[in-house]
Amino acid sequence: MMNNTTYQTPPTSICQLVDAPFAPPISISPNKKWLLIKHLPSLPPIEQLAQKEVKLAGLRINPQVNGEAHAFFCHQLQIKSLEDHRIHHFNGLPPDAKIRHIAWSPDSHYVSFTNRTNKGISLWIADVQTLEAKKLADQINTTLVSYPYRWLPNSQGLLFTQIASNRGDAPPPPLTATGPIIQENTGKKAQARTFQNLLKNPHDKALFQYYCASNLVNVSLQGQTKQLKVRGLIRHFTISPNQQYILVKTLHPPFSYLFPHQRFPHTVNIWSFEGKMIKELVKKPLMDDIPITIGSVSKGPRNFGWRPDQAATLYWLEAQDEGDAGKEAAIRDQLFTLSAPFNQTHIQASITLPLRYDGLKWLNNQVAIIEQWTWKNRRLVTSLFNPSAPEKGLVTIFDRSWEDRYNSPGNFITKTNETGKSVLVSNEAQTHLYLFGEGASPEGNRPFVRQIAIEDLTQKELWRSSSPYYERPIRFLDIEKGSLLISRETPDTPRNYYLQSIHPTDTTPIVAITNTPHPYPQMREIQKEMIHYFRSDGVALSATLYLPPNYRKGIDGSLPLIIWAYPREYKNANVAGQVKESPYQFNRIPVTSPLALLAEGYAILHNPSMPIIGEGDTEPNDDYIRQLVANAQAAIDKVVDMGIADRHRIAIGGHSYGAFMTANLLAHSDLFAAGIARSGAYNRTLTPFGFQSEERTFWEATDTYLKMSPFLYVPQIKSPILLIHGAEDSNSGTYPMQTERFYNALKGHGALARLVMLPHESHGYLAKESILHVHWEMLNWLDKHVKHREMEEAMIK
Repeated sequence: MMNNTTYQTPPTSICQLVDAPFAPPISISPNKKWLLIKHLPSLPPIEQLAQKEVKLAGLRINPQVNGEAHAFFCHQLQIKSLEDHRIHHFNGLPPDAKIRHIAWSPDSHYVSFTNRTNKGISLWIADVQTLEAKKLADQINTTLVSYPYRWLPNSQGLLFTQIASNRGDAPPPPLTATGPIIQENTGKKAQARTFQNLLKNPHDKALFQYYCASNLVNVSLQGQTKQLKVRGLIRHFTISPNQQYILVKTLHPPFSYLFPHQRFPHTVNIWSFEGKMIKELVKKPLMDDIPITIGSVSKGPRNFGWRPDQAATLYWLEAQDEGDAGKEAAIRDQLFTLSAPFNQTHIQASITLPLRYDGLKWLNNQVAIIEQWTWKNRRLVTSLFNPSAPEKGLVTIFDRSWEDRYNSPGNFITKTNETGKSVLVSNEAQTHLYLFGEGASPEGNRPFVRQIAIEDLTQKELWRSSSPYYERPIRFLDIEKGSLLISRETPDTPRNYYLQSIHPTDTTPIVAITNTPHPYPQMREIQKEMIHYFRSDGVALSATLYLPPNYRKGIDGSLPLIIWAYPREYKNANVAGQVKESPYQFNRIPVTSPLALLAEGYAILHNPSMPIIGEGDTEPNDDYIRQLVANAQAAIDKVVDMGIADRHRIAIGGHSYGAFMTANLLAHSDLFAAGIARSGAYNRTLTPFGFQSEERTFWEATDTYLKMSPFLYVPQIKSPILLIHGAEDSNSGTYPMQTERFYNALKGHGALARLVMLPHESHGYLAKESILHVHWEMLNWLDKHVKHREMEEAMIK
């Protein structure tokens, strides 16, 4: 039955949660004297999502403004002094601002940002001293480039991508086809996962070049512009620390109908600031031969960047295994460097990596940190090396499994140096580096700060979050004095920021910097508990149980409950059930979260462990169904044993891969009264070259693909299922067609099912009307099939 309806709204109790103000993000100035506060508007209306868009090569473009079709904005900026704690407001900010791409100038004197109107995107700066904001340039092009502008290292201007001059009107579609669209393969293996919004015809190719072509323009702080000779499909650009050179990545034809723009042919060139092309570093063809094995990369030079500690030295990586992570190789990657004037004969071969490169952080010419990884055993290796003497090799600091959160050492922290580049944080003598970590433990996360000696790698813990708070280190303001900016929250107090001294002899009390109020005080009495339990095969599991306000455990009896989960693959059963959260975190209710159901008397088992384990050479997904059902059974047994729920009023739900999980649990068990599946995929034959963490193709693991496809087991689904999907989902693998055909199959077999397609929405939902309607659908579905299940069954009888 087709049942069209207007957007509906849930009860006021849920509307108030959706309408609650967002906590403002912050940013610290490079000189650590200012806190930038970014105020976020309420959810956008559906009219904003309904604006015209074009979908090209994996991009969704708003042709009216020549920018991204859907983006998050902030609408107000403030700065707060970290010295006297006074808040300052900028004058002259654009009215009805839609602010994005916010950045500090290297000298901390300015805040820069883009602003979007119906006429286009402009570039602005706000002076921290005068508190005046002004527009510098119009016609900023943000469609393709990774970031549309860069500060000059001397903070006296910016480079930005501007819409190609004199481009005229967009190419009109042909009145009639000039011929068929033909693709041909001449025997070359070109495997690809399922991509969305690809180019379809020559007209799409012309539109892609029209909207994405840019000129690189230099603008002064006074708004004087100078167009450089750098133009084309600019994907990325950065400026050398000495401000003499520009590194530019540009896409070029031939384009592909099978791959998004990230795989298109490209060149990487060095340009002078005067607009002279200095050197072509690489010219890559279409990257259609990257193996689907996780960890595979393109052949040839990649990951170019400027060394932040040198005037004009480039670094890059080159795969030594032809980019194929599935191939046996003693060396996976090698690091190379090249300094100005970029003579080819002066390329320096640096360290080699037995695993795949995963990141690089620089301190000086004697100290750098590099990471490498491999997927098969989830191994992550962090090493130190001497950039001036790479022949000394790597010194291993950490060699571990990234699945093991309890033993994570944290991450080396960085700061912005005087040229605007990211460098490692060290003490003044450059003898120690610092790590911030989440501090996962069986009792919950307890973030920490550690110091590590460069000479002998000895570590010392300087600070750790302690109950009854959940605290996180944000930024060192003064390492020598131990001045640290932290965030602090409790279950009923939202995140705020504080200054704390962690110097052992400093007894200065902690100082509050912000005072964000509780966004939904009516939910202050939410109850939260970290629970632990075991799967039938002995695997330890954990979850967070939420109970509605004013519920009296042991007195009020059982509650209707929904389990909201997302399965994950593991190679080590011992770490699969590790705790992922803290009992002291603020009880935040994201706008699309099922936690909103707490306001209507539901209990929520949130993010329970759903591990799919495959140790040794065993692939996790070969035992997916058995383990999935065992995970669900263990969670149900736990909440029933606690007296929180009864077995007949428990629902299962999830988003994306969680929706896939939901459909499989309904197909292969009778554990649940109902299910809610949002934006999922249900037929794995439609993602034949891998999905999620599955590396094998459909033809290599046919039985696994078929057994994991709930579409093939529709006759076994007896519990009611609510399907929700964004009609414009652009996520890889979750075509809206997946949900539509799954619903058709359910309907054809007489299942109790409801299909809700959300106009203009993608994989995650943005518009207020859409989000409120999703809550209305979920609540009605659960009220009918879970909370009042006995009444429904009686009516059917």
